[in-house]
Amino acid sequence: MIALTCGEPAGIGPEIAAGAWEKLRGRVPFFLIGDPAHLPEDTPLAVIDAPGDAARACGDALPVLPHPFAGPRVPGVPQPAQAQSVIDVIARGVDLVQAGAALALCTAPIHKQALQEGAGFGFPGHTEYLAHLAGGARVAMMLAGPSLRVVPATIHIPLAEVPGALTADRLEEAIRITHAALIRDFGIPEPRLAVAGLNPHAGEGGRMGREEIEMIAPLLDRLRAEGMDLRGPMSADTMFHAAARARYDAAIAMYHDQALIPIKTLDFDRGVNVTLGLPFVRTSPDHGTALDIAGQGVADPTSLVAALEMADRLARARAA
Repeated sequence: MIALTCGEPAGIGPEIAAGAWEKLRGRVPFFLIGDPAHLPEDTPLAVIDAPGDAARACGDALPVLPHPFAGPRVPGVPQPAQAQSVIDVIARGVDLVQAGAALALCTAPIHKQALQEGAGFGFPGHTEYLAHLAGGARVAMMLAGPSLRVVPATIHIPLAEVPGALTADRLEEAIRITHAALIRDFGIPEPRLAVAGLNPHAGEGGRMGREEIEMIAPLLDRLRAEGMDLRGPMSADTMFHAAARARYDAAIAMYHDQALIPIKTLDFDRGVNVTLGLPFVRTSPDHGTALDIAGQGVADPTSLVAALEMADRLARARAA
């Protein structure tokens, strides 16, 4: 069974959890950790005492491992009193998967500002918190869809800070984590990686920046000497069209938007966030809490379905 954390109750998490169960109906078995009262009223649910009870229920109802929250769900309006419970559910999910009580972890979206204001959440996002819970694991964030896998070397920092944060060590770590994950979890024995430049036109020979000449290219040459199949540094504006994507298995981008704009343009509804480098498999839908449409019955569970399917596939590949 896959453990699904509830995420921000005021967002669309409860609705897409119910919608994902409706679409999957046990084909990919999972259970939700959260407050059963937060689910849409017409959701067929089965309250369970332990993850092991979920297998018997998942074909007929959404299994819910109850985690009480302070007060009711208010769609579109995060409640400060519920922030700590959102954080505790994530930690509970990690405990279960690390103990072997769940096959993998899938997380519904959180609202980082609400957690910071309501519970003093000290992490930029899910990825960093999960790395902390895993004992300080070195991780990378992959966005994966049917036609593209991409990993940003820097994540949740202001654009002005990217050049200083993008060190050779940081980029090498992202490349190595991605290379290992493609072999272990995606079943690609000889991964091909395309690496973007930082500057327009990959620096254009130093006329638009020197990071490619002074740091990125020498690093790639050194890793190629180890046997890695690396292309780049490439101009980011020419590496995401269909013909270019056919020549690599994953792309390494230099910063958040350079990675997320192409995948959300190509596969917005089916994109999945995968945390690479953890001692367990973790996926999440590639969208936010969508507070503006919460409670209206229009939330699309497609990305969560894709995240659950990918969690199941990656965890079984890793186990094998």
